[in-house]
Amino acid sequence: MHRVRVYIDGFNLYYGMHTAFGRQYLWLDLEALASGLLLPGERLDRVCYFTARVRNNLTSEQNQNTYLKALTARSASVKVVEGRFQQQTLRCRACGAARITHEEKETDVSIAVALVEDAARSAYDRALIISGDSDLCPAVRAAKRLQPTRRRQSDPLRAATDGILRISRSMLRQAQLPGKMINADGIVLERPAYWN
Repeated sequence: MHRVRVYIDGFNLYYGMHTAFGRQYLWLDLEALASGLLLPGERLDRVCYFTARVRNNLTSEQNQNTYLKALTARSASVKVVEGRFQQQTLRCRACGAARITHEEKETDVSIAVALVEDAARSAYDRALIISGDSDLCPAVRAAKRLQPTRRRQSDPLRAATDGILRISRSMLRQAQLPGKMINADGIVLERPAYWN
């Protein structure tokens, strides 16, 4: 059995799903989604989910916290890797007014480092990257140099990879977490009502 490791760009996936389908598929079971992408003769080794904690929106923070707890309660194969948000001050050139924003940092770099480290350690036979971020191209090329017989997939990443697969509505619909779960501490985790 070939080992498959999946690297998920959380914000890229979130905004892609949200743009295409609204909030209805945000309660996504990442292990189920990844398992649905396997070819015959492959087994899922690990799902690495890269994200950063939402800031300055209590409802979104609570929803994300519940979701991350549900992911790890559902499966030991899902590893959450957290980046961070960096505060920035944007200034209007015309009027000089300033506003504070937050920019997600480190996710693409963390994915790149994990992909290359895992390739160097031969931790997988095939890597799947769920992202549309072309900043990952150098890491994909490096992983391919380290393991030239391995295959990987994505879009502007297509030039650096071996193919692309679009995640469909039916794939997302089939890979949803149960509406209500109980984690190892006995805490009930429910799909946020806002995500219906």
